[in-house]
Amino acid sequence: MAAPTGNGPVIPILGFLTCVAFIYLSFGDLWFGLKTEGELAFVKRNGTQFVVDGKALYVNGWNSYWFMDHAVNDHSRHRVSAMLEAGAKMGLTVCRTWAFNDGGYNALQISPGRFDERVFKALDHVIAEAKTHGVRLLLSLVNNLQAYGGKTQYVNWAWQEGVGLSSSNDSFFFDPSIRRYFKNYLTVLLTRKNSLTGIEYRNDPTIFAWELINEPRCMSDVSGDTLQDWINEMTAFIKSIDNKHLLTVGLEGFYGPSSPKKLTVNPERWASELGSDFVRNSDSPNIDFASVHIYPDHWFHDQGFEEKLKFVVKWMLSHIEDGDKELKKPVLFTEFGLSNLNKDYDPSQRDRFYRTIFDVIYKSAKRKRSGAGTLVWQFLIEGMEGFNDDFGIVPWEQDSIQRLMIEQSCRLSRITGRHLLDKKSIEMCSHRP
Repeated sequence: MAAPTGNGPVIPILGFLTCVAFIYLSFGDLWFGLKTEGELAFVKRNGTQFVVDGKALYVNGWNSYWFMDHAVNDHSRHRVSAMLEAGAKMGLTVCRTWAFNDGGYNALQISPGRFDERVFKALDHVIAEAKTHGVRLLLSLVNNLQAYGGKTQYVNWAWQEGVGLSSSNDSFFFDPSIRRYFKNYLTVLLTRKNSLTGIEYRNDPTIFAWELINEPRCMSDVSGDTLQDWINEMTAFIKSIDNKHLLTVGLEGFYGPSSPKKLTVNPERWASELGSDFVRNSDSPNIDFASVHIYPDHWFHDQGFEEKLKFVVKWMLSHIEDGDKELKKPVLFTEFGLSNLNKDYDPSQRDRFYRTIFDVIYKSAKRKRSGAGTLVWQFLIEGMEGFNDDFGIVPWEQDSIQRLMIEQSCRLSRITGRHLLDKKSIEMCSHRP
């Protein structure tokens, strides 16, 4: 047998490498395109529309405020994944949830500037799971209400440290010490590096947007000046740290005392005396889109179901008109629900209520108006009775609601052509009208 020459093994190796290089140069972009197909891009704003990858995005989503709280413990963490998976299967694109828990049980912020790493890792988990399921998160930063701490907890902290100016909950908006507390929280949260993904929150496109505060009211100053000053200061502060994400206030949508719509559109007179003003607050320069809630059950005490439906249409169309003409920004209806405690309640009413709201958004989207989408309040999974209220739904237990949600997802995606972009949407929407 002849001995091998020195170059023998090199020739086939070089041939193999040449072949690999040719395949890479020919198909490399396709390969990496397939590999990153599921990656989320940042949602941006173009006038009155949300835009992703150059296409308009209309939101069909839901609220599950309890995500972080349930992600803390091993026995309940699975509920986050289960709800996100169910939402994704319905074609839902955004979930609104709390990114705060101030003081109390499972607190994220134990006291001013002190954070529980165990709870922060739970929020990391929520964001990582949302990314896995292709769902974006609208993260709310503080509560006007007392649940999960809210502005009351900040005021109590200031009193405990002997620096509080007033015992009024509204001092949250004007007390310099409390403003410092909140800015410190914002800094820590926005620059948090996710322990699972390695991405800082401010750089993570899984986050759809930040919501400054849930349902702000400042009834000690009905002129609205105090709340407006706070909104202007805090939104500028957030944008100085994070200019990649969209930002909204978190309003209920009531018109203030100087608005011509305070008597013609507001549910009742009290709604103009809460220290908030939909147009003025939403027009703040660092606010990217307006937020509105829809709760005729809580806002009226003597109206029947048919009257409430008429109000809902008028309420939505008024705010969409504001988005088009006054604000020139998208309008997202971030909470809506129909109570099952109404004396004349029938489950079929919820179907009509949802359908009415979805139809307004669909028509707005078809006309490229500012109605940017809706988020149902609220979705749960089985065994969460303690977290339920008179609006809560386990969607797969109510087939008609689930069908409505899927239908709306398909209708909105068809308007933008998104139903043709991935296999899941094609399968979900191919047999729907």
